[in-house]
Amino acid sequence: MRPTHAKDHTEPPPFWPGAAAPAASCARVPVPGDAERHDTDGASPATGGKLPADPAEVHRFDADVPGAVGRLLVHVLAERLSRARLVDPQFTGEVAERMTRFTVQGGKRTRAQLVWWAARACAGRDPASAAGALRMGAALELLQTCALVHDDVMDRATLRRGRPTLHTDLTAAYAERTEAKRARRFGRSAAVLAGDLALAWADDMVAETPMEPRTAAVVRRVWSDLRTEMVAGQYLDLRGQVTAVRSLPRLLRTARLKSALYSVERPLALGAAMAGADEMTTRQLCDAGRCAGMAFQLRDDLGDVFGDPGETGKACGEDIREGKSTYPVAVARARAEAAGNRTALSVLDRWLGEPALTERGLDEIRDVLIATGARATVETKIDRLAAQALRHFDAAPLDAEAAGPLRGLLLATAGARPDGSTAGPRPAHETYRADSDAGRDR
Repeated sequence: MRPTHAKDHTEPPPFWPGAAAPAASCARVPVPGDAERHDTDGASPATGGKLPADPAEVHRFDADVPGAVGRLLVHVLAERLSRARLVDPQFTGEVAERMTRFTVQGGKRTRAQLVWWAARACAGRDPASAAGALRMGAALELLQTCALVHDDVMDRATLRRGRPTLHTDLTAAYAERTEAKRARRFGRSAAVLAGDLALAWADDMVAETPMEPRTAAVVRRVWSDLRTEMVAGQYLDLRGQVTAVRSLPRLLRTARLKSALYSVERPLALGAAMAGADEMTTRQLCDAGRCAGMAFQLRDDLGDVFGDPGETGKACGEDIREGKSTYPVAVARARAEAAGNRTALSVLDRWLGEPALTERGLDEIRDVLIATGARATVETKIDRLAAQALRHFDAAPLDAEAAGPLRGLLLATAGARPDGSTAGPRPAHETYRADSDAGRDR
């Protein structure tokens, strides 16, 4: 559950000390104290509070869904921070503002885009469905913040999206006030609270989204299942490290829970629910999302070994250092055992779970994954899953205007070309680029 982006979409809004000037798309953001900050429906698009009110506006929002989600987050979080300051200014300045900065500096907002385009594909330009989808996309961004912040604490990661992780930043802020060990403990503990706050505000956004009773029942069920699956997937991931699980079916189940459902299938289900889609359409979208999501996670697993840190925003080999028996590593081990390849097994035993993994050691792991055919096997599986996703998607009766963008987004997430063809064999030296938020960014 890791990042794959070094680039950010939105600059931090000017409601915390020392923030940089906002980007052009957020040139006029509502900040605490503005008379308009509670007028979400009436604000202009530049303020970030606008929700689509008619079919023409829905079409205009299509041009920059990540930007629209980012502006909505700026607007909503400014109001939340204003209220948090009434609770305690220090907590707000040190925890809530850091969490907010992390959220608005998100990646490509792939999950939010999936919600938006699924709603559009099922309901056309209906403004109510589109407005609800935009809010649900913003809620998913906050839930993503919770997941990533907690994940980084558990993994003791120091880099996220090309920047220091939140707990690392908090530790550094108190490094000169106390001994190093206590500062680290404080940083990790405070980051857990920041993640909790993001989860609470995500739930608030869902609860405050206007919906018809029948729609609300479906959306809240999907949201509830999504949160449970997210936690279960992370638990199985942790348990796999302790028990050194090597079962390929078990590893695929973990990948499905921790990423395929959370990153693709459930966002599509939320968008379909906001649009009031029928059961068959929803099922076809979810089937497509499940296949694309599995391809997404397997590609992220390969990216941990073969990725370019300049593209992914994280150091390579983090899963190896943590001792995670990912699907590609498990395939390599199974093939090495079947072939009696003691050299390959020795490399895996030596470096898997070694915190001091060197670049040379990582190169040895890469060589094993290539020599055993594990990389090629996983890439073939990714291509097959992408093709299956396409078949499920093309069977769904969707709005023609929105089906194209959603199809392209789904295939990009799965790692296929826009025309639906798979990438085919990759050169042994090829690195993996950050095409979408992966793993748990996750």
